[in-house]
Amino acid sequence: MKKYQRLAQQITDQIALGVWHPGDRLPSLREQVVSSGMSFMTVSHAYQTLESQGIIVARPQSGYYVAPKPTPRAPQAVEQVTRDEQVDINTYIFDVLQASTNAAVVPFGSAFPDPRLFPLAQLNRSLSSVSRSANAMSVIENLPPGNEALRNAIARRYAMQGMNVSPDEIVITAGALEALNLSLQAVTEPGDWVIVENPCFYGALQALERLRLKALSVATDAVQGIDLAALEKALQEYPVKACWLMSNAQNPLGFTLSAQKKQQLMALLSRYNVVLIEDDVYSELYYGREKPLPVKAWDDQGLTLHCSSFSKCLVAGFRIGWVAAGRHAQRIQQLQLMSTVSTSSPMQMALVDYLATRRYDTHLRRLRRLLAERKQAAWQSLRRHFPQAVKIHRSESGYFLWVELPTSLDAGKLHERALAHQISIAPGKMFTTSALWHNYFRFNASWAWGEREEQAVKTLAQLIREAMATSPQCEIKRAK
Repeated sequence: MKKYQRLAQQITDQIALGVWHPGDRLPSLREQVVSSGMSFMTVSHAYQTLESQGIIVARPQSGYYVAPKPTPRAPQAVEQVTRDEQVDINTYIFDVLQASTNAAVVPFGSAFPDPRLFPLAQLNRSLSSVSRSANAMSVIENLPPGNEALRNAIARRYAMQGMNVSPDEIVITAGALEALNLSLQAVTEPGDWVIVENPCFYGALQALERLRLKALSVATDAVQGIDLAALEKALQEYPVKACWLMSNAQNPLGFTLSAQKKQQLMALLSRYNVVLIEDDVYSELYYGREKPLPVKAWDDQGLTLHCSSFSKCLVAGFRIGWVAAGRHAQRIQQLQLMSTVSTSSPMQMALVDYLATRRYDTHLRRLRRLLAERKQAAWQSLRRHFPQAVKIHRSESGYFLWVELPTSLDAGKLHERALAHQISIAPGKMFTTSALWHNYFRFNASWAWGEREEQAVKTLAQLIREAMATSPQCEIKRAK
């Protein structure tokens, strides 16, 4: 456990013991530095962590205070969501994502990290080099399951985490989304039940709709992750064929499950003999010293199809992903041959060439540092300008912030108004088929922070205040 985590846990324990009560002012950052002997940065990080978890609150020009006790809520029941023709989520998602492709729009709603973070010059050199050396056999050599040298390189990266994954069970795909879709198709038939998180990555919902599968959305929290009790209830009551879940830097919430919870999750799926399709595209974007293990690391029954890619950590345009599919590898290759035939040969060969330079890990270290710095800058900007009624959920990985508006507001309407000001956000409606997340939106914090981004946040803050001013519920709260 890092120093800031120890301090955060210490303060949490003190609050639980009654040393500090709701509404009490905590020692200032400087007072805490003196009493703890820790650096100002460490103490600041601990307080920010507690604030992001809702344990303490910051009051401008005053300090940090213990947060009021939350009003108890009844446990959220497992929500069954059956996709039908009236749920037009594909069109909605397309419209939101298209807005982020306009260069004039500040792309807070984008799903991709800032492309300027990637070593494009080095990758282009690799692509140019392999293009000159390609021959007639190159296409055949890169047919499913994919380039052998690339599969070996991926297998070695698994080995670095203590995981034994054979290159023979790895299938190279056209990005992680193809890996996930092929995995889902390999283990289900139309009409089967599949578990997803609520909220979840919208690509999962699109895949279920396309394959005519039925979804069980399981309650998922921005701090604790998926509700295992709700998950077991779903497994008990429905003939579930597969679970599509994210355990590292979940999109859109951002959490990473603890090692203990990952182990419990795998044990639960093993008990019911349910396949896990693990979406792990953000696994390299952690902020600590150790890369978090995937749930697959605790799988001793071969139930996990582990999917990832280079799109979020190296280059999006190459569209190179993979699935460690175990006994399902041959079935996925067959499905791939019936759809995309194979992943781009030049792109596979260029990645092999680049990975051989040993520059990848140097790039990843720089990428993680910059993403952490930019996310911190974005979070601080949102805290400065957004109304206090807005809660900003911040995690220690990836590049997304999850923003919670007052329940009376609609993030979809905020998105529409923001677009008129050349600003995009990703409304919560994109990540669910229910109305549970109407007042949330995902915020991409991967961009270099400058005057343009700062001004865009100020504009968003003003739009939120205007919406609150016309909301009857907000008026009632202010009157109290």
